[in-house]
Amino acid sequence: MGQRHHHYESAFEAWLREARLPYVMIDEQRRALAQDGSLKSLDFIVSPPEGTRLLIDVKGRQFPGSDRAATAKWNNWTPAADLQQMSRWEELFGSEFRGLLVFAYETDQPARFPELAPFFCHRERYYAFYGVWSSDYREFIRPRSISWETVDLAARDFRELRFRLDDFLIEKNFAPHPSQESVLS
Repeated sequence: MGQRHHHYESAFEAWLREARLPYVMIDEQRRALAQDGSLKSLDFIVSPPEGTRLLIDVKGRQFPGSDRAATAKWNNWTPAADLQQMSRWEELFGSEFRGLLVFAYETDQPARFPELAPFFCHRERYYAFYGVWSSDYREFIRPRSISWETVDLAARDFRELRFRLDDFLIEKNFAPHPSQESVLS
């Protein structure tokens, strides 16, 4: 199985289960082998009832990325290598699959950030899940840290490219399960 000790991935898995979306959590302890070497594991493969199959890499982030609500930052950085690996997975799986970066934002003060609502409560923590297609992300990336080999999107680009997973996967395809743990602030 995947790394269930990472609370962001555990929360996302719980969200998938509550939404009754078919998925496979990937065992991250063993890297996949391809002809040209090993590949960083994905976190999930998700198959919504309709539409494209999803190759998902979960990126856990605290919200806000600063201590002041007025300057709340939507941290959306990722290692550049993760994007290269996602591109490789898309090639291997083919056109029925599409790479998706899922940004799992956790906050300990949901009432302070109504723009993230509805929240998903998991183990007394509050999360909001946003997606960006990896192909869109690659198109607009900028270097964040040369030494750490990370990239991100400008705030304007991230606002335009991100979408709430609740809207995209649940409301678009079918109604959520009645026991879903969503919390409105």
